[in-house]
Amino acid sequence: MLANLAASLFEHKRITTTVTKAKRLRPYAERLITFAKRGDLASRRRVLASISDKGIVHELFTGIAPAVENREGGYTRITKIGNRKGDNAPMAVIELVLEPLSPKQAVVKEAEKAAQTAAPAPVAETESPESPESAESGESAESTESADIPETRTEDAEVTEDAAVEADEAAPEDDEKK
Repeated sequence: MLANLAASLFEHKRITTTVTKAKRLRPYAERLITFAKRGDLASRRRVLASISDKGIVHELFTGIAPAVENREGGYTRITKIGNRKGDNAPMAVIELVLEPLSPKQAVVKEAEKAAQTAAPAPVAETESPESPESAESGESAESTESADIPETRTEDAEVTEDAAVEADEAAPEDDEKK
């Protein structure tokens, strides 16, 4: 069943099926596309073992694989489209993502990686200085500014907690008066 769905997906670039079948098809189709990206004879034979139509395999290796060459996965997209009329089964469209990876998406991915690597470093710097003398001499203006931000958030959280405690203390006093 998955081989037939994958063959239809590669032939038409987009198919409508149930959500369950689409979710089962996605890893199967993406694995076949990854083999096609390799482009060697062994990969072609491995894909031919699943999909017996040589024309579709040729299209996969010559049309689809070069279109997704710069992508590292995520070759398909599943979009839910509602329920089928007869049996109310949830339906979805699974389609190939053949658009080239835009420069904006590449920049966003690089920025996320940079943010992940840069985020732990300031936290470690702000926690390590324990004495005020070492904190003043070793920190630059930028790290001082980044250290002030978490302190402000902590103070806000303490103020909120203090207000909640005061409100809880005030409530029993009101009950005692009645």
